[in-house]
Amino acid sequence: MTDEPTITTARLILRPWHAGDATALHQLAGRREIADTMISVPHPFTLEYATEWIVGTGHAHAKGHALHFAITEAPTGSLVGAAELRSIDTVHSHAELSFWIGVNWWGQGFATEVVHALVRHGFDQLHLNRILAYHMVRNPASGQVLKKAGLQQEGLLRQCVKKWSQFEDVVLMAVLHDDWRSQNRPNGCADLP
Repeated sequence: MTDEPTITTARLILRPWHAGDATALHQLAGRREIADTMISVPHPFTLEYATEWIVGTGHAHAKGHALHFAITEAPTGSLVGAAELRSIDTVHSHAELSFWIGVNWWGQGFATEVVHALVRHGFDQLHLNRILAYHMVRNPASGQVLKKAGLQQEGLLRQCVKKWSQFEDVVLMAVLHDDWRSQNRPNGCADLP
């Protein structure tokens, strides 16, 4: 892959992770509320883990497996969350989208803004054919965010993951390039932010 991209939206900048982000990442992702409904976020989320994870994002990008983004507020540069297109498969032209927003920024539409931007980037820049995402059934808010970006439910994976010693049902959602393009035609239809 080429240099790690930066994506700008109306209120946010999605940029590559830097070593200096470890403390802020540790503070945000360390909240139990974040780990509670995220399949891949551990709890506790230690500073050491944050540091190692940031290093790993660079390695994953270098191998062409993923694009990891620090979500920051455009005016302040403050870290507000994380997003990624991971498990990038260039043979079959698909990737998995994942995101979380820090608790203090919930309810402000940032997740919707991020997901729209990542879907657009995946289709326009990475030339993907399919973008998929998962969310726990007990986290319908994430499902609504994904739906706003054009993802549709494709399946229910019963007791697919174990969180807090409980097996959780997980919803599989996806959007195809052609479907997304037809929903976002420039002929008067609203384009994604």
